[in-house]
Amino acid sequence: VQLQASGGGLVQAGGSLRLSCAASGNIFGINVMRWHRQAPGKQREVVATIARGSSASYADSVKGRFTISRDNAENTVYLQMNSLKAEDTGVYYCNSGISFADMPYWGKGTLVTVSS
Repeated sequence: VQLQASGGGLVQAGGSLRLSCAASGNIFGINVMRWHRQAPGKQREVVATIARGSSASYADSVKGRFTISRDNAENTVYLQMNSLKAEDTGVYYCNSGISFADMPYWGKGTLVTVSS
């Protein structure tokens, strides 16, 4: 499975961006997809998760501002980010697998920079 993330960029605080993560290869059975981010000098953290048969979940810091969605026909997961804050700055990675305990596939990150 290959994951290709895109959509990062520079945006002013209060603005919006939409990240995309396109999956290709042997994607049969990929049930869980997740966005992580790593801010400068900080550890990587989970931002949002979407799984078949489950509601989406979010880190407390992004609830109400970010929305994760999945287009099964396009094998793509999106992260709509609104009301961006400077603390949302970081490299965003998509990650997938067959279950929450088995998520070995990672895409290269896409950089999001929010200027205050």
